[in-house]
Amino acid sequence: MRTVQVTIVGMGPRGLGILQHIAHGARRLPEGTVLDLHLVDPGDSGQGAHSSRQPDHLLTNTLASQLTMFPDGSGPSFTEWAQQAGYRGFAGSYHRTGEACGDPIGPHDYLPRGLLGEYLSFVFDHTVRSLPGSVRVVHHRARAVDMEELPPSGRYLVRIEGGYEITSDFVFLATGHCRRAPDEEDVRFGNFVREHRERNDRLAYVADCYPVDKLERIAPGTTVAVRGLGLTAHDVIAHLTTGRGGRFEGDGPDMRYLPSGREPSILLFSRQCLPTAARGINQKGLTGDYKPNFLTPGAVRDLRRHAEERSGSTQIDFDTDVAPLLLREMGYVYRCTLEQRDIPPEQYDFPAADQAAVAAVIDPLAGRSFGNLDDFRAFFRAFVTEDLEHAERGNRTSPVKAATDAIRDVRASLRAAVEFSGLTPDSHRVFNDRWVPLMNRVSFGPPRRRNHELLALMNAGLVDLAGGPGSRVVPDPETARFAVRTEFAGAGTTTRYADTLVAARLDLFHPRTDGSPLTARLLERGLIRPYRNGSYEPGGVDITSTGRVITRTGTPLAGVWALGYLVEGPRYYTYYLPRAGMKSRFTDEANAAVGEMWQQLMFKEEVESRDDRQRQPVSLP
Repeated sequence: MRTVQVTIVGMGPRGLGILQHIAHGARRLPEGTVLDLHLVDPGDSGQGAHSSRQPDHLLTNTLASQLTMFPDGSGPSFTEWAQQAGYRGFAGSYHRTGEACGDPIGPHDYLPRGLLGEYLSFVFDHTVRSLPGSVRVVHHRARAVDMEELPPSGRYLVRIEGGYEITSDFVFLATGHCRRAPDEEDVRFGNFVREHRERNDRLAYVADCYPVDKLERIAPGTTVAVRGLGLTAHDVIAHLTTGRGGRFEGDGPDMRYLPSGREPSILLFSRQCLPTAARGINQKGLTGDYKPNFLTPGAVRDLRRHAEERSGSTQIDFDTDVAPLLLREMGYVYRCTLEQRDIPPEQYDFPAADQAAVAAVIDPLAGRSFGNLDDFRAFFRAFVTEDLEHAERGNRTSPVKAATDAIRDVRASLRAAVEFSGLTPDSHRVFNDRWVPLMNRVSFGPPRRRNHELLALMNAGLVDLAGGPGSRVVPDPETARFAVRTEFAGAGTTTRYADTLVAARLDLFHPRTDGSPLTARLLERGLIRPYRNGSYEPGGVDITSTGRVITRTGTPLAGVWALGYLVEGPRYYTYYLPRAGMKSRFTDEANAAVGEMWQQLMFKEEVESRDDRQRQPVSLP
């Protein structure tokens, strides 16, 4: 009997995807082979960042009907599972009551992330039950802290908290979102709080707002500055308002907020101070993606061929080569939706009017200046209101929402352009610094309800803007508070003060700045290296095209793969779940990594079987 040891480090959705693919192929194990599967994660299996213990006011940002861990249709989607489990809606919360009461869950619902955690655990249980007897599963409720190679065997020793060691033939790294080590600004703000807290007992700095439970330490009446206006900021706002017992009445533009009296005052700001655009009503169905006509994978291949003819390198420039095709794609969708007809692509010349419309979506601040904070506040409210009007019209009726939705639909082409050093180093930096935040803001926003809530909270006087474009935050020793300062054309410097500063962002993973002991040890041992595109390090771990981890010396490890957020750098847009009936990078990456493991395992079995035959005793005359 031979035992093969496989370890999955991180059992969120990515680790669960690996487990599913192992389960699909487990019956191919050679006779007499047992697979011991070690799952290393301190949380509930499958859930990762989507803990089922999260409050209901933290929502998914994708329609539940579009999320599934069974893209081949062999199991229920998130919505189907919630319906089958008997969940019903009750004014924003969900309970297992069956059909006796409550509202049915439909295809246009954005469900709580805690409910998604329950669904992922259901998928985990379903997958484990499907395993044959030759696969044994052990869940280690701890974090991995170290791993080393065991030469010359080609095996690996994974150490977890508490000192336990797992000797492994194959290892999958799927640790998901990271927590970066404190940078200079974190240290400066933290020191400011420690030095001045005795003068202001509400003074605090929250560098990482997850889990949101830590926000409960913020006292009612505190003035909180939230740095960021993206999806994370919406989580912070929700937890400090409805999470404090407040509630919303009405829907859409008529929505109003009824405070509990336990909320803090919230001031919002960011680099541009632009809100994330709301998602339009989905009129495309589950699989109705727009098929690109200009920014296609074939067009990217042509760009590479031309680049090689010009310079001898296949690397391209996003601004010069790719962005014009992306903007043209958006303009084409805008015009077709505006006229509600299919225009032959070869007849579309991207006229000036469409260029102006797309430019207004991409950079709504272009050519604008604001005399004072009141002027910018009026612009901000009007901007959110107009965007919601487009969102309510839907992604096949509103030209604006159709155009921005096209960005989501050309992700395969964007990956073909960007991944594995597809861009020049300088262009790759521009893509990450400018284009990724821009595309996230206009295309990957929150449910419409969130921005209606934002306006209702502003009307109630609980949420306001701390400043305008170009806002910066500094510690103010004189007041023992944080000062948010903005330069306005007419009013000069406007300053607003806050007791607590919350950084509303998700940390990007970079091996050099990650706070994980495991990452530090892997770097120290040379088992991983940061991904590099020439002189630029965008983040992520360096890997082969099948996900095998590349060591400091440039050699791929035979039996170690990294997937998901760990490889956001060589890959692009790794953080999403599969959609039913659609080809998915999520499943493709898991399939490639697990498929390579099976190939190695079968090859070893064949070699060992041949060696055994050659060692058979021979009778000599």
